Amino acid sequence: MNLPKVYLASASPRRKELLTQIGVNFSVLSIAVDESVKSGENPSDYVERIALAKARAGWDILQTDFRPVIGADTAVVLPTQQILGKPESLDQARDFLGQLSGIQHQVLSAVAIVWQQQYWLSLQISDVRFKTLTNTEIDWYLATGEGKDKAGGYAVQGLAAMFIENISGSYSGVMGLPLFETRQLLQQVTNLNEQ
Repeated sequence: MNLPKVYLASASPRRKELLTQIGVNFSVLSIAVDESVKSGENPSDYVERIALAKARAGWDILQTDFRPVIGADTAVVLPTQQILGKPESLDQARDFLGQLSGIQHQVLSAVAIVWQQQYWLSLQISDVRFKTLTNTEIDWYLATGEGKDKAGGYAVQGLAAMFIENISGSYSGVMGLPLFETRQLLQQVTNLNEQ
């Protein structure tokens, strides 16, 4: 499959690793967007809006090399529809893990591609069930620092895998970039480019 060379509007090591895994030739763009949740915004609208904002921010800084730009966003969502972002403190990370303990939550991952005046957008939703965590387990995990800069305060590809009883959906989506959907969008861009 001949996918186009793209830009990734993200500094996330996980997203870089995932794109590399499927053989995408990419360069990283450093972008900054406001990731605040708007009042009354539902989780799927939120992650799609942020993924598209990242891709558009990347496109906007390009001057001459107009390759497609990928943006992505991931949110951990409680059954109450509350979005758990990246914890801002150790106490908040402890609170997040306590709320995830013993329940099934959703992980929403959106991927967007902007190229010329067009955009493509896809949303992937996975169900993740955590075991009931003891305070000792939560304290141990927090001491590792692994979940510090991750949505929901945990990393599925790391030590937190020991807490996960079941995943229904996309493992790569829970990691931060749904590869099946990403490939589909890249193929659409490639097909358009070849017309």
